[in-house]
Amino acid sequence: MRWLRARLGSGERGSALVEFVFVALVVFVPLVYVVAGFSAVQRGVFASTAAAREAGRALATAPDPASGLARAQRAAQLAVEDQSVDATDVVLGYAPPGAGCDAAGAYAPQLTPGEEFSVCATVTVRIPLLPEFVDANTATGQFVVETDRYVDG
Repeated sequence: MRWLRARLGSGERGSALVEFVFVALVVFVPLVYVVAGFSAVQRGVFASTAAAREAGRALATAPDPASGLARAQRAAQLAVEDQSVDATDVVLGYAPPGAGCDAAGAYAPQLTPGEEFSVCATVTVRIPLLPEFVDANTATGQFVVETDRYVDG
């Protein structure tokens, strides 16, 4: 036993703890932050697609455009809150048929039978530990809506 103790020496005592703390700070802390940031971005993407889909469904089944827009806004808020994203971070826009979400905003759905349009939901993604004014990270979801062709009316 004396031989082993003499071989190891007393100068190495406690170095494993120092190495573990060093590795934990250099590797694990940034790794945890990257995973948290990635999950926040993915949550925003899921929230935007769910908000667009639910807003489109609520709007397509509405009796008139005014109540449909209110129902669509509320459905989008509920879908975003379901993904643990702040509901104030969602913006809905509507685009004409065949246009992408970059054309959303000037189009207003009329809910005529057979009408086709896109619902675009843009969600601001908040990355942990970044200041609130950094809101350049957005996720946009698009859902194409086609209202029923055959409705009683």
